[in-house]
Amino acid sequence: MIKNKKILVIGAGGFIGGHLVNRLLKNGNFITAADIKPKEYWFQDFDNVNNHYSLDMKEIENCRKVTKNIDYVFNMACNMGGMGFIENNKAECMQSVLINTNLLISCRENKIEKYFFSSSACAYNTRKQKNVFIEGLKEEDAYPADPEDGYGWEKLFSERMCRHFMEDYNIPVRIARYHNIYGPYGTFDGGREKAPAALCRKVIKAKKNNENKIEVWGDGKQTRTFLYIDDCIEGTLRLFESNYSEPVNIGSDEQVSINQMIEIIENISGTKKLERVYQLDKPKGVRGRSSNNDLVKKILNWSFKIQLKDGLKKTYNWIDTEINKQGSNISRFTKS
Repeated sequence: MIKNKKILVIGAGGFIGGHLVNRLLKNGNFITAADIKPKEYWFQDFDNVNNHYSLDMKEIENCRKVTKNIDYVFNMACNMGGMGFIENNKAECMQSVLINTNLLISCRENKIEKYFFSSSACAYNTRKQKNVFIEGLKEEDAYPADPEDGYGWEKLFSERMCRHFMEDYNIPVRIARYHNIYGPYGTFDGGREKAPAALCRKVIKAKKNNENKIEVWGDGKQTRTFLYIDDCIEGTLRLFESNYSEPVNIGSDEQVSINQMIEIIENISGTKKLERVYQLDKPKGVRGRSSNNDLVKKILNWSFKIQLKDGLKKTYNWIDTEINKQGSNISRFTKS
């Protein structure tokens, strides 16, 4: 357990970043939190954070400022969202490479002890993801390189940048490839939400409005593995404290189709089966994606604990509460 360290979390106003800050504070650390968003739009905010910054980390002077007198850096920042966002904003997603590059330069200058980079399963070779219910992707399956266009290329390039800063400048790095993280205190509408939150919202609204159908992007046969946020944070911290410096999958291996996930959410809601209106012209991403967890089990003795049905129940109940609070005026950002 990391304790009594001066830790900088970049992207602290985001979904995973906010949960990470919460855990690090509970462990007794001194936190500097930074995000490009104005503070009122951070997903979670905590009074006992030592320093707050609303700054754009694509600017190197901002990176130099926030990394002074810091022990550890967690880079959780990037311009991203669900498939609808990343397929239509490739240039915006690619620019996140500046955040990682400028942070690494600043960490070298300010003699940071250890650096964490949050990568993604989008870094994997898309040619290996053309079928549903595929075998789990192993870490070596990222090469030969053919990642998700835009967002995936940024992640893969940034992984290499981390490796070379470690090789050339002796900055210890840790890299997690996240597989579809979901849970409370994340966005659930507005265009950046991911499938679990979007489908929970759609089922909730159908139930409230006495509607008998929901819209589904694609044919619903696409498959993925999804990891609940609490498991994500546990795996992240175990990886950070390990001696392993290559990219590692942080995900579950409970692979389901979108149709199957809708059925789980319907059962949680207590509603009857809804008619699916399949929107075949919407962004769908790869056909199938799953996490192979052999490496993370071996090096960290870690595996996910929260089953999808249990994590979706927690997520559904939180989104339902938020919608009830806000009525029809649902905000893209939710603050605790």
